Amino acid sequence: MDIELPKKVKRIISVIQEAGYEAYAVGGCVRDSILGRQPDDWDIATSAVPCQIKELFPRTIDTGIQHGTVTVMLGKEGFEVTTYRIDGEYEDSRHPKDVTFTSEIGEDLARRDFTVNAMAYNDRQGLVDLFGGMEDIRQGILRCVGVPQERFGEDALRMMRALRFSAQLGYTIDQETRQAIQQMAGNLVNISAERIQTELVKLVVSPHPDYLRDGWEMGITKIILPEFDICMETEQNNPHHCYTVGEHILKSMKQVRADKVLRLTMLFHDMGKPVMKSTDEEGIDHFYGHVRRGEEIARQVLKRLKFDNETINQVCQLVLYHDYPFQPEARSLRRAIHKIGNPFFPQLFEVKRADMLAQSLFQREEKSRLLAESEAVYKEILQKQDCVSLRTLAVKGKDLIGLGMESGPKLGKVLEQLLELVLENPEENTRERLLEQAEKLMIKVEK
Repeated sequence: MDIELPKKVKRIISVIQEAGYEAYAVGGCVRDSILGRQPDDWDIATSAVPCQIKELFPRTIDTGIQHGTVTVMLGKEGFEVTTYRIDGEYEDSRHPKDVTFTSEIGEDLARRDFTVNAMAYNDRQGLVDLFGGMEDIRQGILRCVGVPQERFGEDALRMMRALRFSAQLGYTIDQETRQAIQQMAGNLVNISAERIQTELVKLVVSPHPDYLRDGWEMGITKIILPEFDICMETEQNNPHHCYTVGEHILKSMKQVRADKVLRLTMLFHDMGKPVMKSTDEEGIDHFYGHVRRGEEIARQVLKRLKFDNETINQVCQLVLYHDYPFQPEARSLRRAIHKIGNPFFPQLFEVKRADMLAQSLFQREEKSRLLAESEAVYKEILQKQDCVSLRTLAVKGKDLIGLGMESGPKLGKVLEQLLELVLENPEENTRERLLEQAEKLMIKVEK
């Protein structure tokens, strides 16, 4: 197995080797190269200790020197070079209390999480694969290095990483690894919200976001996203649905493109259903008010997981309006755009389509037709540049003040009424026509 190392990585490894030490590219970059993927970064492991590495290269940064890591700068690029090490006792389910440097690459690889991430490569020795990583890649299996309970006891986040890697690679989690996660998932309470968020997003935007189902089966979501567990247990006895709320969510995530906001929207869009469920006299389930409740749950969870405000607001806006009804008719669409906000509308169509494709076949053809026609009308509105907000209204507050109106709530009310007129009849959006209407409205407001 030959891997084409980048020139700068080759240069660093060569300089270290020429000084009499060992050096390899290790971990995810080796795995991705084998899979034909472009690695995000290249990590290098070496038998040299940090002070020796610092002597070999003119520009280095002490990024994690207590754990053996030095960043070697070549031009503007930085490459982490880490001494082979054996981790000491883990006290917080995340970080070793101390590390011991070693001269053996095998001892360094033995401390890594999964076999597919525990391979090393250089041009002299070729591939070093002591734990069957290549075979697991061939079989599409994600398996811990050594005893799974030990690996997860060292770092509980590895359980989330197992779920995330399986979703990214489309791999099956090895049975022993899976059982260990089921036993130890409760330890995820010790992991920070920020790290949980990072792994969740990587899973959500992966080719297999529906592998979150495995997270539910293994007990991971019970700790990090209990709101989802309730959805998996909520039936939907309704002609429009053929899955539980949770299964519908999983299938809808697969139906939308791999964008963080869109995938998170689908994850949360129906989370309000379990608490809003009611059943009528005919045994049909209804979920009145679930969009508002879903928006509240999304905001709570996203804040709990330390998401940024922009992501929170975008997701919550789409969750709130994912079920908003409109007809493929210009007046209806203009009013909807005004209410929801034009920047969200293209995404809203994607959300609605994914939602529909994860439902039953009941009225599927009609729903699909209405959505396609509505999208066509929306594009026409954009093309015509119809006014859909106060920002594009032909008159402003200063124009009304020029007519003698005082600034304040009454002025705002007149502007809103003028906008209502334009939403109904876009041809009315001229300065002359609106000032004429404004004078009439001002008289009514003053009365």
